[in-house]
Amino acid sequence: MTTVDRDNDAPKHYVATGPYDPQSVERLTPEQERYFMAPQWRLIWWKFRRHRLAVVSGAILLAFYLSILISEFLAPYNLHTRHPDFIYAPPQGIHLFHEGEFVGPFVYGFDYRLDMEILKREYTPNTSKPYPLRFFCLGDEYRFWGAIPGRFHFVCPPEDGTFFLLGTDRLGRDMLSRLIYGARISLTIGLLGITISFILAMFFGGIAGYYGGWIDNVIQRMIEVLRSFPHLPLWMTLAAILPVNWSPLFIFLGITLILGLLEWTGLARSVRSKLLSLREEDYATAAMLLGAGPRRIIGRHLLPNFMSYLIASATLAIPGMILGETALSFLGLGLRPPITSWGVLLNEAQNINAVDLYPWLMLPVVPVIIVVLTFNFLGDGLRDAADPYYEGGN
Repeated sequence: MTTVDRDNDAPKHYVATGPYDPQSVERLTPEQERYFMAPQWRLIWWKFRRHRLAVVSGAILLAFYLSILISEFLAPYNLHTRHPDFIYAPPQGIHLFHEGEFVGPFVYGFDYRLDMEILKREYTPNTSKPYPLRFFCLGDEYRFWGAIPGRFHFVCPPEDGTFFLLGTDRLGRDMLSRLIYGARISLTIGLLGITISFILAMFFGGIAGYYGGWIDNVIQRMIEVLRSFPHLPLWMTLAAILPVNWSPLFIFLGITLILGLLEWTGLARSVRSKLLSLREEDYATAAMLLGAGPRRIIGRHLLPNFMSYLIASATLAIPGMILGETALSFLGLGLRPPITSWGVLLNEAQNINAVDLYPWLMLPVVPVIIVVLTFNFLGDGLRDAADPYYEGGN
């Protein structure tokens, strides 16, 4: 009979002979410590960087908003410069080589004729002579932000030539220059409008979520009434109330106020739902027991806990305001000349015959689409990053 050495089969135990360190088990690695000890804004930034589409969208929007600071430098012509000899001129392409020889960025001039059968202006590129573009040059006069006179441009038309990269309109005005100037109004109106909406949403949503009861019921019924109206007819009605003899500045402020007053309801409901849950937290109860008033509890303790979520929601609301201004101006009820926005430019493309003959009049819709898409992608990235510990999504 074979005997088994049970001492050899038993599991072996190893005991550390060194002194016991009670903190050695709970000590974090440098990577873990960097992650768990990071402030909230840094966690959000780390999570946001992983959303590549949102990062690219943010860079595009940053370029758009930086451009409105220097619109006068970027536009090759003054906003109101007219070229009577080039009405409805098509876009001029930029070339680098002429007859096999490198010339640098240049354009060809136009030969013009009027087709009497269809009453269409026909422009034919004259490839016999190149017209080199000028860079960092003096061109049309302007007033920088309406205050400082100047003539400096990054790109100027050639000497004794023209530069219509996106064509001209019915008055012979350069479409590219008007698009660049129009971005200043269309992009600014979205930021001002969302500022008004943000303030109203935090005020009404904060009151409804903190107090609840009949105050919450009254505010919720008011929100439901506002949301029951179709937006476009309501915008048109309120915009039509604005006096025709108002200055362009007051019209701009009036449209901004209308958009802000009608777009706060969805954000207010988000604020309410968050406060209903946060007001029961221990830190809110402790602040109330220590004598803090409702204003301090809401402003210092509750709202900051989900401010990142509010910023993401506000970012998603800006495209709606830009589209609202564009729709009102397109219908002739929003901003009016001499103010220039993308909606005002699209208003000139209402005639389907003009669009059929001169399709470049529809080009202002391109930046609108780009800005709306990039704002939505940026908002999605911010919304995911607002909860940095959540590992779902991108």
